[in-house]
Amino acid sequence: MSNGGSGCFVVTGAAGALGSVTARRLAQRGAGVALVDRPEAVGALQALAKELGKAVAVPLDAASVDAWKEALGRIETELGPSEGAALIAGTWQGGTALHAETDDKVWRAMMATNVDTAYASLRALLPGMVARKKGAVVVIGSRAVEQPWTSASASAYAASKSAVVALAKTVAAEVLADGVRVNAVLFSTLDTNANRRVMPKADPSRWVSLESGAGVIAFLLSDEARDVSGAAVPVYGRA
Repeated sequence: MSNGGSGCFVVTGAAGALGSVTARRLAQRGAGVALVDRPEAVGALQALAKELGKAVAVPLDAASVDAWKEALGRIETELGPSEGAALIAGTWQGGTALHAETDDKVWRAMMATNVDTAYASLRALLPGMVARKKGAVVVIGSRAVEQPWTSASASAYAASKSAVVALAKTVAAEVLADGVRVNAVLFSTLDTNANRRVMPKADPSRWVSLESGAGVIAFLLSDEARDVSGAAVPVYGRA
């Protein structure tokens, strides 16, 4: 469906807990939302797109530059150019101290899922924003970026999120003069069903709610945050 020539938001990881809540928050602004997630999540993406109305499901490997090239044409045709993007695609794996690792499976997974998705997404989305002299991007970091000791036994995760934030800050400096902003959000623990399952004894009331997290992302993508770029915003709740 057409967005009448106005811009849209792109949300990666849109089938996930934070991604879906963020997509709903952004859709409230009346703009179109491109819902991006891995191909196996196509059912969830299509259901969310139907719920939002002015949205399109875009199943793709967000770490693939080639996949993005094909998808951008469809997004712009159906919703208009991307003026904002929430790069939420990513995951967590941990549980083993580095010296006890027996292979590099977790390391490769963290770099591919967290760093490569952000890199490819930025490569795909930034050229158009720079050409239009307008745009904002938010990437997802972690408290482990500022407090890496909190990620003991999950060093690959901490390293990958640190790389994402360093990438975002560097790119922010590169595109600032072109009217494009790039920021990062550093979450502690989000209150998701998955986190409740793996941490049944924790107090989720101290965690960051999905609505709160989505609200921070939406603010950074808004005109109200037009003077904020290159920031890494801590959102820790009481965790």
